[in-house]
Amino acid sequence: MLELPVNDTTILRQLQPENAPQLFLLINQCRKTLRKFLPWVDYNTTEEHSLRFIELMKRKADEQDAIAFGIWHHGELCGVIDLHDWDHLLSKAEIGYWIATEKQGKGIVTESCKTLIGYAFAAIRLNKVEIRFVLQNEKSGQIPIKLGFTREGILRQSAKLHGQYVDMVVMGMLRKDWKY
Repeated sequence: MLELPVNDTTILRQLQPENAPQLFLLINQCRKTLRKFLPWVDYNTTEEHSLRFIELMKRKADEQDAIAFGIWHHGELCGVIDLHDWDHLLSKAEIGYWIATEKQGKGIVTESCKTLIGYAFAAIRLNKVEIRFVLQNEKSGQIPIKLGFTREGILRQSAKLHGQYVDMVVMGMLRKDWKY
């Protein structure tokens, strides 16, 4: 199990099957907030769904296709951050994240992103990390801006959210430009 320390209060720990009950409880507690911008929330309706997600991400980590971490703040699971859609030919991946409603706005996700992006560039030797988010998700969009990402464009109607097509913003960071 891979662990990446973020700071004195926060650690990224690769999700394990035994984390499924905590993960599902957290999703349930934050369902209304998360659902606004994350379509997968509607399909995670049982603890078994959270377990399947963790098992899938463990298999993908073994295959070097993705890796998912729980964000542990003061010893408590409060969110998830992952690298996914690894493209080995282009040496790039996408980062995704979410955090409990009451932990938003405290810099936890920004610091967690710094740690995971640093790991992606130094240990995995990726050349590029992308962050994509629904255009209307301004809170999520502030994180790549704070980290110095470049806005690369808008993918029009490239995702579906609650039956509606939505635009996605693509932000990118190259290893040569990473300053943290």
